[in-house]
Amino acid sequence: MAPEIKYTKLYIDDEWVDAKSGKTFETYNPHDGSVIARVAEGDKEDVDLAVAAAKRAFHRNSEWRLMDASKRGEILRKFSDLMERDVDYLAELESYNNGMVLKYSKSFVGGSINIARHLAGCTDKITGQTIPADGEVFSYTLRQPVGVCAIILPWNGPIYLFVGKVCTALAAGCTVVVKPAEQTPLSALALAALLTEAGLPKGVVNIINGFGPGAGTSLTHHSDVAKVSFTGSVEVGKLIQIASGESNLKRVTLELGGKSPLIIMNDADLKTAVQFAAHGIFFHQGQVCIAASRLFVQSGIYDKFVEAAVEHAKGIKVGNPTDPDTENGPQIDEAMMNTILGYIEKGKQEGAKLLCGGKRIGTTGYYIQPTVFGDVTDNMTIAKEEIFGPVQSILKFDTLEEAIERANATNYGLAAGIFTTDLNTAMQFSKHVEAGTVWINTYLQLTPQNPFGGFKESGIGRENSLEGIRQFTETKTIVLALPKKV
Repeated sequence: MAPEIKYTKLYIDDEWVDAKSGKTFETYNPHDGSVIARVAEGDKEDVDLAVAAAKRAFHRNSEWRLMDASKRGEILRKFSDLMERDVDYLAELESYNNGMVLKYSKSFVGGSINIARHLAGCTDKITGQTIPADGEVFSYTLRQPVGVCAIILPWNGPIYLFVGKVCTALAAGCTVVVKPAEQTPLSALALAALLTEAGLPKGVVNIINGFGPGAGTSLTHHSDVAKVSFTGSVEVGKLIQIASGESNLKRVTLELGGKSPLIIMNDADLKTAVQFAAHGIFFHQGQVCIAASRLFVQSGIYDKFVEAAVEHAKGIKVGNPTDPDTENGPQIDEAMMNTILGYIEKGKQEGAKLLCGGKRIGTTGYYIQPTVFGDVTDNMTIAKEEIFGPVQSILKFDTLEEAIERANATNYGLAAGIFTTDLNTAMQFSKHVEAGTVWINTYLQLTPQNPFGGFKESGIGRENSLEGIRQFTETKTIVLALPKKV
């Protein structure tokens, strides 16, 4: 049975309201393309109301600003408990709206609960420092919340990203206006209701469903928004940075695309490496920014690895996300499916060897066979551009130095990984590869304690951990003149 759809309106200043225009839009189930619900479509007028509510909630004499930091932590802790209470519902809602396999969706919600609890424990640990400044002065710094924050979410992990971004902003003492991805608005609305139930004061969190050209652009250009946190494409990230400069020099955190290299050395455990490499690209149908989409295998084991990788991919069960045996579900929508199929055709045209998969499954829903290409070279489109689909591209290399050079030969720098039993090899790679996260003998392992973000065009700033919280604050220096000596 489909989960109950409880919320479809905008959430502004603690009220569920229709869009001022009265407009709505449809949201779909990727499994079969059916309409789930019609959702209120916010635009500039609604954004103005939401930002005004967030600005009032951020006023120096507001309940939120006067609240003890530890009390903010109690609210986030209560929020995590409510998520745990509703974990099955939230996982089903996420799976229903974005096609994530249900068992993985439950794991993602569990990870989100851990993030909220970690951030709850950080609220009273956002400290400044005392400074031994020259002269007869006492100097110290404060870290204070930056203000009203626009949170713009992607569709591939809405709950995980909502909790990571919103709870980080709240831990810092900010207020927020959230724009969910137009494909997946439902989970953000459900989470806003849980935050209110947890005791969050009026106006601190607001949700504006809508599209980029309307709601998104209005948020990024709004003069009362002090910071934007965005996860999505490089192209949109650049537009947000431009909007920041054109309005009020907003602070920005941008987590953008990736074309992450995974290096398999000759001495790696073959079975383990094959499994992790497959998980790194096929998890959530490849719709992951840190997917291991450039798989470099050393020449000594290349043939054996490719054979095992193809066998593994052929064994992946694709189907209804609610089936307990399913490992891969549908792509998010028809447009994304067609884009991925176009990349597969491009790979074949440019001379990559299609070893398995490569086709749509059925005519209902947006399913694609897990696909493996061998004989991929660095200049091929499938090796250069982010596909965001279940396409494993396997490239051959000879030496570690070569692997590092080729791994870095991209505008992206979000993540990287290496499988080897040689510690020196692992440390040399992790030192020289240009990536924000480097995994050694593992992949896709994320924890709330570790900062996350990218090098180069993969983004600006870091999320998660105390480092992520600090990026929702400004540093203020206080200088106090000391009494003159007697």
